[in-house]
Amino acid sequence: MAVRAVKPSPASPHAEQVLLAMDSARQRTLAMVAPLTDSQLECVHSSIMSPLVWDLGHIAAYEDLWIAHRLGGLELLRPELAQLYDAFETPRAVRGEIEALAPEQARSYMAQVRARTAAVAGRDDAQDSVIWEMVLRHELQHCETMRQTMAIAGLLSAAEQAAIDEPFDGVPGERWLQIPAGTFAMGADGQHFSYDNERPQHPVDVGAFAIAHRPVSNASWLHFSEGGGYERREWWSDEGWAWKEEYDITHHRSVATGHPQAPVSHVSWFEADAFARAHNARLPTEIEWERATTWSHETAAPLEALGRVWEWTASHFSGYPGFEPYPYREYSQVFFGEHYRVLRGSSWATDPRVASLTFRNWDLPQRRQIFAGVRLVKEEA
Repeated sequence: MAVRAVKPSPASPHAEQVLLAMDSARQRTLAMVAPLTDSQLECVHSSIMSPLVWDLGHIAAYEDLWIAHRLGGLELLRPELAQLYDAFETPRAVRGEIEALAPEQARSYMAQVRARTAAVAGRDDAQDSVIWEMVLRHELQHCETMRQTMAIAGLLSAAEQAAIDEPFDGVPGERWLQIPAGTFAMGADGQHFSYDNERPQHPVDVGAFAIAHRPVSNASWLHFSEGGGYERREWWSDEGWAWKEEYDITHHRSVATGHPQAPVSHVSWFEADAFARAHNARLPTEIEWERATTWSHETAAPLEALGRVWEWTASHFSGYPGFEPYPYREYSQVFFGEHYRVLRGSSWATDPRVASLTFRNWDLPQRRQIFAGVRLVKEEA
């Protein structure tokens, strides 16, 4: 495919708006890594996470693939980098072993790609709003992933650590919100950008249940741990117990070092499930979680601390009735099945543009790198 000469021209109102948001996101991305040394950017801080510099190159390669190449019809700026920065072709386990761009090279690549993006934005034949928004949110989501890596490495800023340790408002204590049985419309309504796994919106019947007003705190989790939570076999699933025993799992270090009245974080699904059983409760299904959050927004008794931590659900990740992959099946469809559990909500590190009550996150049940916590459910308060 020949490279098409592109003359910059005024962007459409939509493209101009998204470009401004993309530039703002890029400034925040670069500011986030600015205090880090090249060694910190290139280091493998965890076997399940990418070197931070790989994420920078991946952000640029994804943008060039979808905007300049697929929308604009241009050849890739650096075709030799396509496989290296493809998340499926180059899995996390090998990203620290390959020869990727150095930090300054990655920053330069990001800048060059953004210049091509700005040029394509001025073309009438490249105004697919879904693709533009997807690319913007891709960078925003990777910034949260990078903060997960930085948390593992102890590289978060003081301000970010303060956001994690901010205590709940009000008096500590267990309170429950009773959600009545009913039918509600689950999923994105199509009026705004949404991912394929949030669609189509469909009616769902749900029975009555009670949900905790707020997520579990560090203090409650420490009490669980010190009370034998990691020793009482009856509270653990077979798979969870095997994982705990094999890796000698106990509570995450942040439980003891964080503010007692801040939401517990870095909790795996296995641990969340065990904690719920120990308290004669359970994890909400994905249906119950969305029903509770959308219903409480219509009442005078909203759930507290939404957006502080991701919240595990009991549900496996799968498509809604009538699901159709778009714009590519690798975004979510390849993860459907019995392996992944759904998390809902958002965390302190999630950009507001990404966070919504229909957004679906997912991960393996043994993972603890996500800023994930627990909100319990009972049949009745």
